Amino acid sequence: MTETTKTPPMKAAIIPVTPLQQNCSLIWCTATNKAALIDPGGDLDKLKDGIAKAGVEMEKILITHGHLDHCGQAGMLAEELGLPIEGPHRDDLFWIERLDNDGARYGMEARSFTPDRWLEHGDTVTVGALTLDVIHCPGHTPGHVVFFHEPSRFAIVGDVLFQGSIGRTDFPRGNHQDLIDAITQRLWPLGEDVMFIPGHGPTSTFGQERKTNAFVSDHALS
Repeated sequence: MTETTKTPPMKAAIIPVTPLQQNCSLIWCTATNKAALIDPGGDLDKLKDGIAKAGVEMEKILITHGHLDHCGQAGMLAEELGLPIEGPHRDDLFWIERLDNDGARYGMEARSFTPDRWLEHGDTVTVGALTLDVIHCPGHTPGHVVFFHEPSRFAIVGDVLFQGSIGRTDFPRGNHQDLIDAITQRLWPLGEDVMFIPGHGPTSTFGQERKTNAFVSDHALS
């Protein structure tokens, strides 16, 4: 008797983009082959090559927050591929409105855009047959959201949390306590087994960060 390996409902690939090596995530539904790019901040040729190599059908673009490296070229890609943009929370509108100026300031091509759908805490987004929960996690930016696929125990957290660190809060309308509260009150309850892709650097799990993260471990906050 041979064992059969069940195909997971969702697959993901990380495509680092921009000089800041931002983790753009390509996620797709294995049942339908429909896909979404999360935070396509730049290097559009590299992203299109990644889509082609994965052999998936693009359905939409999802945005965690309005910073340049995460969404500076999202509007350009959406226009080229005819895709809707969902996210972030409306409180990041002021960041999206300044993308043109921020791009010029940092020597990166960027363009402001208007999302087809702003997201609220408790909303869901779909990719093919997948349903992801939307979790509003302010602090790094006021409108930052996290995407969580409960069946896969998997989250895309943008710049809220990193392996060994947390997002900066010294930007306009950043708030350190809001970020700590979002992590401990909205992410930790999801479970220690949840693996996450951060906006930069390697993946980790919530359990690992609760044990070792110098900013938000249980020991650091006790």
